[in-house]
Amino acid sequence: MVGRCLGRTARIFAGFGYLFLVASLGLSAAGPASAQDRRQNTPGEFDYYVLSLSWSPSFCEESAERGNGRSQQAQCGGRPFSFVVHGLWPQYEHGYPEYCDRDSWLDRNIMTSMLDLMPAPGLVFNEWKKHGTCSGLGPRGYFETIRKARAAVKIPPEFIDLADPKTVSPTEVEDAFIKVNPGLSATSIAVTCNRTRLSEVRICMSKDLQFRACDEIDRRACRRDQLVMPPVRGG
Repeated sequence: MVGRCLGRTARIFAGFGYLFLVASLGLSAAGPASAQDRRQNTPGEFDYYVLSLSWSPSFCEESAERGNGRSQQAQCGGRPFSFVVHGLWPQYEHGYPEYCDRDSWLDRNIMTSMLDLMPAPGLVFNEWKKHGTCSGLGPRGYFETIRKARAAVKIPPEFIDLADPKTVSPTEVEDAFIKVNPGLSATSIAVTCNRTRLSEVRICMSKDLQFRACDEIDRRACRRDQLVMPPVRGG
């Protein structure tokens, strides 16, 4: 029964961009899972979170280039999204857990409550199945934690209503976040990129949502000198 429900839901929400950032960014978590961690895939047994904030205009431009623009209308339509939540990912110091309870299910009302932060139904479902089930929290508690984590991070004002393309370095983006978020340091944040565009800002947080260092995430950051931030759509 669960398998049939999952298949039906995937078909229902395919038009809303089920693959969202997973396909476009290549990685839906911050490193390969480590089978060597003794806690592997035990719910609630992890070291810290990564809050991943996607630059929505980059995602939308990449979707249009691949011919997927119509299927991404939930995110790439008229509403002007800037940074949106990709996910809140439990992490080990090396690697991460995933799919800790493959039989779990997510109530549609919880999904719809998150669309202001995560503007694609399929993304919300996917993040719960892959990452939320490893948090040790129930669905409502996990998404409440996502909301609290997002509220703890201020977006630099120059990125909120970006009207024109902006060329930046990864360090400039990190510095802008550090400037407006007391306690955030260069060891707690990483910028990722896809080809020439900024893809995500990833911020490491303790289980009680305090900024913390994360060497593994930092090592996987974008190494390009310059990146483009496409402007916010529909603004």
